[in-house]
Amino acid sequence: MKQLLKDTYGFIFEEKLMDEIAQVSLVRDFNEGDVLIDFGDYIKKMPLLISGAIKILREDFDEGELLLYFIEKGDTCAMTMACCLGDTKSEIRAVAETKGQVVMIPVANMEEWLGKYKSWRNYVFNSYNNRLKEMLSAIDSLAFMNMDERLLHYLHDKAKINNSKEIHNTHQEIAYDLHTSRVVISRLLKALEKDGVIRLNRASIELLKGK
Repeated sequence: MKQLLKDTYGFIFEEKLMDEIAQVSLVRDFNEGDVLIDFGDYIKKMPLLISGAIKILREDFDEGELLLYFIEKGDTCAMTMACCLGDTKSEIRAVAETKGQVVMIPVANMEEWLGKYKSWRNYVFNSYNNRLKEMLSAIDSLAFMNMDERLLHYLHDKAKINNSKEIHNTHQEIAYDLHTSRVVISRLLKALEKDGVIRLNRASIELLKGK
């Protein structure tokens, strides 16, 4: 585990902190589509993402779920940290976007390291700040963006996370993430194709233009 931590977090954490993480934590492998954290769970361990990508969803009691943000290699989830430290039930669902690995850190050690290691404090505070910005961006997109703009923003995010201009999601899956209907998504995708922004293939969507 120590080498995994050094490869991903060696430029962030002190050597002694990585030694302690390796001693008390577990590595968990996950596959695309795995639910890593669900609504109502009591979270006893905090995730450090070693590889892959995870999408964080917020429950909407009227209409399902809303995509808040993605976390990638080197990230953690601020909402998970808040639940860990506050011993409260999870208000998010974390679903694997791709296969990957995560290091799970016990809550007691998280609290201890806040006072012991400056790099850990900085990492936690920076993570809160970054996730807050992403949640504000999600709110802005809901409040101020048209659905076609939200869709294009979503497609670019997916391409970045998967490091590919090919997006292998069904129209229904995209509609679910964007809190709309499949019919709306299909219509907007056809409009984007007509404008030369994307190409609709049999089992994928190909981005033709960057942001």
